[in-house]
Amino acid sequence: MLLMLGTAALLGCGVPGIPKPPSLELPEPVTDLRAVRKGDRVYLVWSVPTATTDRLPLRHLGPTRICRSLDAAMNECASPVGEIHSPQISGAASRRTKSVQPVAPMQATYTDNLPPRLLVENPGAQIVYAISVLNGNGRSAGISNTVPVPAVAALPPPSDFRAQATAEGIVLSWTGIPQAPETSGLRYTYRVYRRTEGGNTDTVAGEVPVDASSATKFVDHSFEWEETYSYRAMVVTLIHEEGKSETQFEGDDTPAVKVFAHDVFPPAVPSGLQAVFSGAGQQPFIDLIWAPDTDADLAGYNVFRHEADGEPARINSGSVTTPAFRDTNVASGRNYFYSVSAVDVRGNESARSQEASEAVP
Repeated sequence: MLLMLGTAALLGCGVPGIPKPPSLELPEPVTDLRAVRKGDRVYLVWSVPTATTDRLPLRHLGPTRICRSLDAAMNECASPVGEIHSPQISGAASRRTKSVQPVAPMQATYTDNLPPRLLVENPGAQIVYAISVLNGNGRSAGISNTVPVPAVAALPPPSDFRAQATAEGIVLSWTGIPQAPETSGLRYTYRVYRRTEGGNTDTVAGEVPVDASSATKFVDHSFEWEETYSYRAMVVTLIHEEGKSETQFEGDDTPAVKVFAHDVFPPAVPSGLQAVFSGAGQQPFIDLIWAPDTDADLAGYNVFRHEADGEPARINSGSVTTPAFRDTNVASGRNYFYSVSAVDVRGNESARSQEASEAVP
């Protein structure tokens, strides 16, 4: 009986399983490293790891090493070109409970200045980046995904960049760069960006190819009058390799220039004015017709009349919205001289057209 009770007691106790080894606290390798080249700088961004390779929440992060290589098959960070302190993970980011919602991973960044010795004129040359995140003991689970950027030398931005509001539009002009090297697979273009004052979004206003015959001027027609804009320009390098899609990267910016698009420019002067009398068997009148003004912001026309030795006076009470007008306030035996001006939506008025005359019998 005692033996049986002892056996039962042993069976009732929990039997410990195989003990798990302690976690090495190795951060999971980064998988979303991105790289953007701008001039001779490369901007890297990635999500900071929040878990270990054991799928446990990370408690301590060590530094992050920046790896750069000319070898497309880079698989280790042999000679880091930089190192940053990783941001520490908050409790909310490293755990999930019923009361704590998942949060987006923190983003880390690094800017690498490319040494001139790495830059070539070969369109197929690339510089490869990766990062290695260490734990508190200086150990890593390996490098991140690798990302390449072109190793082609960037061209400098144009100089003497200017912006001026004109009746034609916002005229951007600059002094061209020295002739770009002629290398198979490479071509270059000037790119102009526009930003509305108070905004945070850039819009491509236009592009002009860089070649021996290219103009160093661009007219922006897609703006809005009475707005203030800042403009900047750079040279874009476009790379084409046989069998691959074209890639590109932007060079350094010119200093931004600001311009107020204030419309003080009148529409074009109307042309082709003709005056024709009619009145047989009816109230006499003189019909005026002219060529329509094609300005996009045209609001209408004003009609002026005078007699010999008199001063022209406007005879329309409201804006004339079509290129025609009938003058019914005429008298027999008088000779009338007419001219027409165009007015835009902001009240700018053109000069008067050439006169047309007509006599009333």
